[in-house]
Amino acid sequence: MRIVSIGPDPSLAYRPNLMPEAKEKEDYRNFKTGSLFDRVYNTYKLMHTHQTLDFVKQKHSEWSSCSRTQMTMMDAIMSLDQLVDESDPDVDFPNSFHAFQTAEGIRQAHPDKDWFQLVGLIHDVGKILALWDEPQWAVVGDTFPVGCEFQNSIVFRSNSFQDNPDDKNPAYRTKYGIYEPNCGLDNIYMSWGHDEYLYRVLKKNECSVPEEGLYMIRYHSFYPWHSHGDYMHLCNEKDLEMMPWVQEFNKFDLYTKTTELPDVDNLKPYYQSLIDKYCPGILQW
Repeated sequence: MRIVSIGPDPSLAYRPNLMPEAKEKEDYRNFKTGSLFDRVYNTYKLMHTHQTLDFVKQKHSEWSSCSRTQMTMMDAIMSLDQLVDESDPDVDFPNSFHAFQTAEGIRQAHPDKDWFQLVGLIHDVGKILALWDEPQWAVVGDTFPVGCEFQNSIVFRSNSFQDNPDDKNPAYRTKYGIYEPNCGLDNIYMSWGHDEYLYRVLKKNECSVPEEGLYMIRYHSFYPWHSHGDYMHLCNEKDLEMMPWVQEFNKFDLYTKTTELPDVDNLKPYYQSLIDKYCPGILQW
């Protein structure tokens, strides 16, 4: 089995204030020295160099047809057994376990929302892109709009965009760039990654995940928005209505990562029933 290490994604490393209080904050801040910091920074440097408007449009064209392969959602989830996300310094196990951890955390807190539990299970399935030889900087990490000014809340904003041609293009360096005020996030080109890819897979296959769940999937890595309040000038009323759902999901995405691994074989029948309800059968990827 080919084990693919993807990342690094500083989603946890650079947000110690969002980590559970069970650990001291300083336990999550040792990323200023050593190889981990270098890997994290280099991944973001590559991302912030190559994630341009033209690149994102290219990826939309390449992946939106979902013509790569066909498989069930459960097969896609279990394929993440081959993927160890090196972005998390505190745990070292396949991403498939994180899927079930997140889902179970949501199931305990929201037993009446089976669609929410399903979203917890599948939210990172788009990382399957890394198993198809997409570079890690085009799969993981915080997302951000392209085609307009890069906001300061983006990780490494001050020292990682200097080689991005869009940062030198006057048309893209204004607050709104190519967009209209309050045009809505659905009309924004986001940096390419696993969030947008899975969203497009679900839409292509006409899965019945509610709109709240689709927002969670599509924007859970958009930290400059849901955690820092940036890009509000591009949001419409629907985005603002959905934002609390994304924030609620984010708690479980972050806080359920522990070394206590779930009994996947025992949990699979229940979650298979949710898959059968919301995204059944063979899907196009």
